[in-house]
Amino acid sequence: MNRKNKIQLEYIINCSPKVLFNRLSTPSGLAEWFADNVILDGKEYTFLWKGSKEVAELSLFKENKLVRYTWKSDDHTYFEFRVTQDELTGEVSLIVTDFATENETTEIVSLWNNHIGVLRHVVGS
Repeated sequence: MNRKNKIQLEYIINCSPKVLFNRLSTPSGLAEWFADNVILDGKEYTFLWKGSKEVAELSLFKENKLVRYTWKSDDHTYFEFRVTQDELTGEVSLIVTDFATENETTEIVSLWNNHIGVLRHVVGS
């Protein structure tokens, strides 16, 4: 099995941390930009895309700051959204953590860039 490496990507998102966090932590918010549909059952989030389905568990949650979803199919990997705000400039950043094998990295980064483009449009950034 190919070892997966951690990837961290940072994006500037021009909106309030609270508005952004809602899009990262709720099924309806995630369905606006990340998946075609998201179903919540307890702590389990089922992400639906055209022709595929993945289940993740909410494994870390800090209101307006951090949310982590651990994949049920591979409990060593997760994806995480961290929201930070610069104290001086007020600039809001979204830090995305994900995992990819060496030959998947370019594709995963491109996928996140596309997703974040949609997210920026959704929040009016």
